[in-house]
Amino acid sequence: MHTTTLFAAKSRSSFLQRHYQTLITLSLLAVDVLGIAASFFIAYRLRLLIPLPEPARSVPGFAQFLPLLALQVVAIISTFFFGKMYHRRRTRYNTDDLAAIFSAVSVGTLISIALVSLTFRGESAIADFPRVMVIYAWLLTIVAVVLGRSIQARIQRALQMRGIGRTRVVVVGAGEPAATVLQRIQQNPRLGYDVVGMVPYDSQKRWDDVRLLGSLDDLSRLVAREAVDEVIIALPEASSEDLLNVIAKCDRSTISIKVLPDQFQIMAGQLSIGELSGLPLLNLRDVALRGWKVSLKRAVDLIGSAVGLVLLSPFMLLIAVLIKLDSPGPAFYTQERMGLDGKRFHLIKFRSMRVDAEQSGPGWTRPDDPRKTRLGAFLRRTNLDELPQLINVLLGDMSLVGPRPERPIYVEEFRKRIPRYMERHREKAGMTGWAQVNGLRGDTSIEERTKYDLWYVENWSVWLDIKIILMTIWQTITGEHENAY
Repeated sequence: MHTTTLFAAKSRSSFLQRHYQTLITLSLLAVDVLGIAASFFIAYRLRLLIPLPEPARSVPGFAQFLPLLALQVVAIISTFFFGKMYHRRRTRYNTDDLAAIFSAVSVGTLISIALVSLTFRGESAIADFPRVMVIYAWLLTIVAVVLGRSIQARIQRALQMRGIGRTRVVVVGAGEPAATVLQRIQQNPRLGYDVVGMVPYDSQKRWDDVRLLGSLDDLSRLVAREAVDEVIIALPEASSEDLLNVIAKCDRSTISIKVLPDQFQIMAGQLSIGELSGLPLLNLRDVALRGWKVSLKRAVDLIGSAVGLVLLSPFMLLIAVLIKLDSPGPAFYTQERMGLDGKRFHLIKFRSMRVDAEQSGPGWTRPDDPRKTRLGAFLRRTNLDELPQLINVLLGDMSLVGPRPERPIYVEEFRKRIPRYMERHREKAGMTGWAQVNGLRGDTSIEERTKYDLWYVENWSVWLDIKIILMTIWQTITGEHENAY
């Protein structure tokens, strides 16, 4: 009996660890929706009970306000999403969230009022809803969301104190700056940090009270071995060359990197300022902050791939039949590729080469590659051989847009000689990408393709994805670029 109970407890803990961030996001969403709905109902009741500015005479029943409530919830929740308020890796102080909540609720309320005026203009019972009720709902929603998120934050801190959802951090540094960072972490367990250890940058200071993981040369291996989530670099006096050298060693794609700046340092680029118990930190890379964007991108992928497979299935069946008639062998071809976080998956394509094309080993394809079949040359020129990858997108191995996946044998080669190459694996691999629509396909400069891929990773937006998809469709129709994958 005891063994069964222990196993069940471990299973629940393991589930929470694996799905921690998703559960935190869903709990925040549930708290906000509940707070908005409850505030709206209380505002309705207050309008009936309080005779100010005048007694309520012709206020309709609450059921007639349900469409307005739905608009209020959607408007405010959408504002929260676009305000990046649904990703909280660690708990923050309530005062940090108060201004953001006030602004988001205010904007969301104004949007809902505008939508009501446009949508229910002819329905006087709703279009002429009590203005005082709007003020009540606005103020009560701010209070309810703040209280709800405070309670959620307490639960999150309780989970972190039990070891669930904590961030495994390694400090790289020297002297007093590194000691200060370690001290702040140790003095504030509520931040949710677990110090895995220290990687000293020099040997001038003794580190008796913290685990020494090894030398800086071993940082890349240590990060993988210790399953590190975040690296804090405490080298405010280091040169730019030394700093970049340390960052280059943190090549795991899921790691957040934070840098302790010096007093006069000016850094360009897409940086944001964070803090560690009052100590300023530059967020150089914080993959986790993408939260809602990842969900939105996945939703677009699911809808796009499902619709594409349904609409194109007759055409894909025709291509499969033509491939079988054109040359001996299967209609489909699978090949191991490397995608998000270095995870391997099998990419699906229409076969465009002879079955024995790789008898002598893997190699890049060329425009005049003799290994192509007659139909295969046409499929590659028109990108039609890529259509089965809609299945990969539907399964979640790929995205409609992203860096093109490479074979593991090439990834191992490129990561050794191209700086920041593995950072392109911070996004799911895509059927098409920014590099591809700019002509960098197949046997072209890997360095240049990497630059384009990294730019896409750092500047992702829904509109950029739409632009890339439209460019890909146009190039497929015009045959402007031959697909060499």
